[in-house]
This record gives sequence, structure tokens and C-alpha cells, in this order.
Amino acid sequence: MTDLDDLIVEAVRAARRIAVGLIGSTVVLIGVVLIVLPGPAFVVIPIGVGILAMEFRWARRLLRRARQLYRGGEPPAEEPREE
Repeated sequence: MTDLDDLIVEAVRAARRIAVGLIGSTVVLIGVVLIVLPGPAFVVIPIGVGILAMEFRWARRLLRRARQLYRGGEPPAEEPREE
């Protein structure tokens, strides 16, 4: 690949990350608003976190813990951090 191809690939990755972040955050915020307004907040918030989990590791961990707690078990042990 050339430098231009690498630059284009990185730009597309960054654009996707930004788009997923914006869409997922918006859905989570709508869910938070639905906590006080009549609506399915406890359905909308996990959907927003699921959208965020497509790109962000912290959201994947949060979703995994929530799923485990929902099933009645203990949350999974912390994953070792990659540095």
C-alpha cells in the first residue's frame, strides 16, 4: 500500500469511530431521557451501549458485565490491560 492508501484507510476508520460514537451516544442519551419520560428506557440504553460496543472496548466490557448480571451471575473478572 502507498502512503495515500494508508491515509485513506485511517481516515475511514476515524470517520467510522466518530459516527458510531455519535450515534451510540445519542441513543444512550435518549434512553436516559426516557428514564423520566414515559418510554422504554431500559431497552433503549442497552441498545445504545451495544452500538458503542461495536467500536469501543470499554462499552464491550460494560455490556458483558451487564449481560452477566442480568443472567444472575457474578460479573466476569477484569481482563488484563494491554499496554
